[in-house]
Amino acid sequence: MGVHFIELNFSSATEKLQISPAGFDIIFPAMLDYARDLYVNLRLEPTTLNDLIHKCYQSHSVETEAYLAYVPEGLGELQDWESIMKYQKRNGSLFNSPSMTAAAYIALPNSGCLNYIHSALKKFGNAVPAVYPLDLYSQLCTVDNLERLGISRYFRKEIQSVLDETYRCWLQGDEEIFMDASTYKITKIIQEWPSSSFCGNMKDKDANLELYRASELILSPDERDLEKQNLRLKHLLEQELSGGLIYSRQLGRNIDEEVNHDLHNPFFANLDRVAKLRIIEHYKFDDTRILKTSYWLPNFGNKDFLFLSVEDFNKCQAIHHEELKELERWVIENRLDELKFARSKSSYCYFSAAATSFAPELSDARMSWAKNAVLITVVDDFFDVGGSLEELKNLIQLVEAWDADVSTEFTSQNVQIIFSPLRRTSCEIGDKAFIRQERNVTDHIIEIWLDLLNSMMKEAEWAKENSLPTVDEYMSNAYVSCALGPIVLPDLYLIGPKLSKEMVQHSEFYNLFKVLSTCGHLLNDIQTCERELKDGKLNVVPLYVIGSGGEITKEAAITEVKNSIKSHRRELLRLVLEGKNSVLPKPCKELFWHMSTVLHLFYSKDDGFSSEEFIRVVKAIIYEPIVLNEL
Repeated sequence: MGVHFIELNFSSATEKLQISPAGFDIIFPAMLDYARDLYVNLRLEPTTLNDLIHKCYQSHSVETEAYLAYVPEGLGELQDWESIMKYQKRNGSLFNSPSMTAAAYIALPNSGCLNYIHSALKKFGNAVPAVYPLDLYSQLCTVDNLERLGISRYFRKEIQSVLDETYRCWLQGDEEIFMDASTYKITKIIQEWPSSSFCGNMKDKDANLELYRASELILSPDERDLEKQNLRLKHLLEQELSGGLIYSRQLGRNIDEEVNHDLHNPFFANLDRVAKLRIIEHYKFDDTRILKTSYWLPNFGNKDFLFLSVEDFNKCQAIHHEELKELERWVIENRLDELKFARSKSSYCYFSAAATSFAPELSDARMSWAKNAVLITVVDDFFDVGGSLEELKNLIQLVEAWDADVSTEFTSQNVQIIFSPLRRTSCEIGDKAFIRQERNVTDHIIEIWLDLLNSMMKEAEWAKENSLPTVDEYMSNAYVSCALGPIVLPDLYLIGPKLSKEMVQHSEFYNLFKVLSTCGHLLNDIQTCERELKDGKLNVVPLYVIGSGGEITKEAAITEVKNSIKSHRRELLRLVLEGKNSVLPKPCKELFWHMSTVLHLFYSKDDGFSSEEFIRVVKAIIYEPIVLNEL
């Protein structure tokens, strides 16, 4: 029966798109060779058989050598057994594989190999798994699963225990934590990990995708090797995608769709809630995986995880829907809809909040973010097109006076409509923050608004006087006029951790805000360059050209700005992931990164506010509950 099956299905062995176990192209021909040595009559074409076993020798790169070391069972006497022993782990195994460790021991008796085989047999009996040990990898995959599904907050204690154990293994140099790229990615996010410490099997498409995702976590200009690997992996995945050669060792996984999505949607423009919705929609119960044989772990495709994540998503969405209605009522009650010069963007302002801080207990933070974002849009339009210089000065004077009797001091109705909700909302946020922080932070919120208004006034005066500041002068003001201060900074007081006055005055706090805001303003200038040039408005791109005396072109200036955006984004990520020398709580630092993802998404296209795809995403997050039977 076995011989008949091989003869009948032999053509599948040469089918490129056939899903096959790892090393099949080496091990299967070797099995046939052994069969011939045993005088088993196989009616197969000898040329085809010989071609199969010699294909792996067409390349002699380091990656190919590592791959051949991974499949020693199929090479027999052709294998340089002494050379592959450099891959032996401290537990005595080769790649944590019982089968290849046994093959190595047969060819080259080694006490480490024998002890590893004995430990596997003692634990599992006569049948051993494809990989052993797998405990830490399984636990980290579970952590990753919970995080990606948006339900990690229900398992904080258990997750922290796994991460503590992982970090302990890292300090001890435990080799199991280097099993694959997904492990590397998780651990790099939770601690400081050297970027050069991971590698992968380049014949494995799943590993290529995970390596590509991990290689995106570039934190500094010094990680040139990681950047080169990122570009190489991107090119490799693009080639595989265009050639139709993408398949997965996870049965049922749409690897081509995942690759296409990741290549066109970088992680730094991926809103947290949108990413989690995508994971839920593409969750697979059958998460059987293939190495040298198929294997399945209960937490890989756990149904309970999916049911909990859908229930949680819909529960949060119902809250978000009601909060958006409240925001829209607030806009009308405060007469902001009467300001004809102002854009109406309340749904987008709220979406940016709900898509980053979605948990029910963060309601105050979401409403603070959304209301201040609406006010920012109004104020920005007021300084840009809606207000006279006198009105702009009046608004600043009112914020400076704050608690004074201002009932008769408005120069126009527009000023009154803007200042009244600005003051009232800031006081409400201050009162809620006082409950959490146990100290008065309203003065800080006023200071944030004043800094913004003064920076906007400086830009208005430059425009009125037709002044051309240098790039440095422009950017020293631009990071404040980017208008992220009133959105992000008050929110830090509402997301949970206590922030002392010393923390807020620390250089880390200032650096996070400045790097984020500089990146945001540069993103804005890149997208609005053409329009602002026509309108005669200040923009960093023409300032670069003018400042060079015409020595650099507009295209070169745009390239320079894009490089600066990349540099600031990486610096922001480094600051957010900083562990040992950080004084700010992790949730507070993550809020800066969440805003960065919002900015990169909104400025990824000129029509980001109006594209049909973007509107569809907003509806999916806020209005359309997930129905399980449709998944």
